[in-house]
Amino acid sequence: IDGLGRVVIPKEIRRTMRIRDGDPLEIYTDSDGEVIFKKYSPIGELSNFAALYTEALVKSTSMPVIICDRDHCIAAGALSRKEVLERRISADYEDIIESRRPFVKRAGDAKSVRPLEGVDYNAGIALPIISSGDICGSIAFIMPDEKYQPTDADIKLAQVAAHFLGKQMEE
Repeated sequence: IDGLGRVVIPKEIRRTMRIRDGDPLEIYTDSDGEVIFKKYSPIGELSNFAALYTEALVKSTSMPVIICDRDHCIAAGALSRKEVLERRISADYEDIIESRRPFVKRAGDAKSVRPLEGVDYNAGIALPIISSGDICGSIAFIMPDEKYQPTDADIKLAQVAAHFLGKQMEE
């Protein structure tokens, strides 16, 4: 801790926890007097709303849907919540989201993107959720099988969902 009260978090911990420059952290103490640093997830504040929203999207598309903050899955529709909630996003998925461009799996694409570590689900559509110019999370429509081709309506619905959730974050 320096004279201004700033704390340096070692590089290895920042890398492991995916803490980036400017990321908000929650700081609190427990009953034993330990100081705890926790990454703050603005979109995590909407997890109950996001869960309801995923269910509505599933009914509209018949595709499983996940909503993630920048690190973990916070809501899932038509998937085992126990299997996917709080699971870390994969490095490939993080790269897609950080690019700020939509990902759409097209027929003949060799590359599949698994949005979450440790599960065998592939994204058919993935979009960043952007709020006030910052990436705060992502939404992914999971392909029911390898042959599935997202429709233009599925893509547009995913775009609307990402935009809507971004606007909710600004409220």
